[in-house]
Amino acid sequence: MTTIFTRIINGEIPGTFVYRDTSCVAFMSINPITAGHVLVVPIEEVDHWVDMASELSAHLFAVSHKISIALSRAFPCTRVGMIIAGYEIDHCHIHLIPTQSMEDLNFANAATSIERAALEEHAHRLTKELSQN
Repeated sequence: MTTIFTRIINGEIPGTFVYRDTSCVAFMSINPITAGHVLVVPIEEVDHWVDMASELSAHLFAVSHKISIALSRAFPCTRVGMIIAGYEIDHCHIHLIPTQSMEDLNFANAATSIERAALEEHAHRLTKELSQN
């Protein structure tokens, strides 16, 4: 069964993309824990991250590293947290979350929605920083 992430990647459902290559995409979370919360998702549907080919895993982490550096400039924070939980959608994805403390890594604090204008503004701030690299 096609995942919601595949539908976003294929343009069937809107997504606010900040990065795309032949192996993965990154888009803004519609349920952000903090401003700037991004998901890095392989194009290939892989449920559990340990089932990914090591090359794909390494690529996702390299892309996550690049995006995290840009996130820390676009959304000043103490650290950019990374979570691979994998319970809510059966398609591996990496959460990159600008944080000030461990409390910022609690999914219970995720917004139930975000205004489209705010999402676009966050994406603009991030893509501007990504273009500096």
